[in-house]
Amino acid sequence: MTELGPNNAALVLFSGGQDSATCLAWALSRFERVETIGFSYGQRHAIELDSRGKLIAGMTALRPEWAARLGDSHTLDIPTLGDVSETALTRETAIEMNDDGLPNTFVPGRNLVFLTFAAALAYRRGITHIVGGMCETDFSGYPDCRDDTIKALNVALNLGMARPFELHTPLMWLDKSETWALAETLGGRGLVDLIVEHSHTCYLGERGARHDWGYGCGECPACSLRARGWVAYAAKAKIEAR
Repeated sequence: MTELGPNNAALVLFSGGQDSATCLAWALSRFERVETIGFSYGQRHAIELDSRGKLIAGMTALRPEWAARLGDSHTLDIPTLGDVSETALTRETAIEMNDDGLPNTFVPGRNLVFLTFAAALAYRRGITHIVGGMCETDFSGYPDCRDDTIKALNVALNLGMARPFELHTPLMWLDKSETWALAETLGGRGLVDLIVEHSHTCYLGERGARHDWGYGCGECPACSLRARGWVAYAAKAKIEAR
């Protein structure tokens, strides 16, 4: 399961959430060298960034070959993104739908900014494969998660940096139950348990309550989506509720 090509290295957008943790495992299963990048932009759920260390430690303990492939971890501070965003992810405000039909958790341009910064770092690190957890199947309608958006940005990055970048989105056409199943395929039940226990998805940054699917408020859109996916996955995998 190794990617072919002259540059067998990947940079993974790794926030510490369920999707990015699954993407990291996906990349570690395919590339000889894998680096990670996370972003601190004034997000309300910045606690997700603290989850990365435990997830990485757990993954490398789970699969020795993954430990050998894992390279540097990078964190970029881009507070300006939060400063210009009047959203429920960057302000203490209630989560609701906007008049344009998008939830107010949408941070305009976030994935465009993330992938551009990732490409700039990848350029310097000699990496052409970039992996992100964008998904158009189970999502909140964010336009920068759409497959067309990612493909268009891929073209722009290649033109603007004169490098043959390839943006990988392994979760693009998976729902959340299928994302849980992919984690099991990649790392067995041990990886699923690790993601349940240590990844963070809740938009409010809540780590108090422990649910079958992990920690979170249980009510925000991110928690609801994760919970529904877990129920569907657990039923197929015959996992009993705690």
